[in-house]
Amino acid sequence: MTVIEALVDLQEVDGRIREMELELKDLPRRKALETARLSGVSADLQAAKAGQEYAEQRIRGYEEEAKALADKIQQLKTTQMGLKTNKEYQDFSIQIDLVTHELTAAENNQIAALDELPAAQARVKDAQSRYDAEKGGVDAFCAEIDGRMAEVSSALAEAQKERAEKVKAVTDPKFLLYYERLRTKRWPVVAALTHDGVCDGCHLVQPPSVGQLADANAKNGAEGKPQSIVACTMCGRILYRD
Repeated sequence: MTVIEALVDLQEVDGRIREMELELKDLPRRKALETARLSGVSADLQAAKAGQEYAEQRIRGYEEEAKALADKIQQLKTTQMGLKTNKEYQDFSIQIDLVTHELTAAENNQIAALDELPAAQARVKDAQSRYDAEKGGVDAFCAEIDGRMAEVSSALAEAQKERAEKVKAVTDPKFLLYYERLRTKRWPVVAALTHDGVCDGCHLVQPPSVGQLADANAKNGAEGKPQSIVACTMCGRILYRD
């Protein structure tokens, strides 16, 4: 195997590694987007529950108010029974009438609040149904994403081991050093030089001298002789002839 062939093999593994690393970065983003969508449905449910709680608090408040007013009326009537003058009795009657009007208003308010409760409960039921349906789908999607992440992580670990072996096959240190430096800036690093003299990486037409060097490299590789780095004059990729 020539050093160029070894580099092409290494690049194939690196290509798979790049794809898996990109997927591992993208999967959490997709999961977060789906979870955020559920948050909106959850917010609707919480708002509906808050509306129901408010309606129930109003009912309880009017109920307590009505009870307190009824107790006050009873106390006034009890006190009135022990009064000795008509003036005092009439004064208490006026107070009782006023509190009775307040009691009627509180009871009417309580009835109105009770009438509003079914609608609030229906909104909670509807929001809960939508949340449960959405959550089931989101949970399934997130479980699928977690499974895929575990699968890709395992495959990535195996590819990293494979890469370590491919690196050993690149016997010329200067080729490996050039490749490792360039792969963080250009991808792919190793590109074919077409028969028309075009770099298959950046698609720039190369000078004839580059083609001659690539042909000589191919001949040296076939004969088991050392090869030299032939680089694209534009992008710097390592060029080789098919």
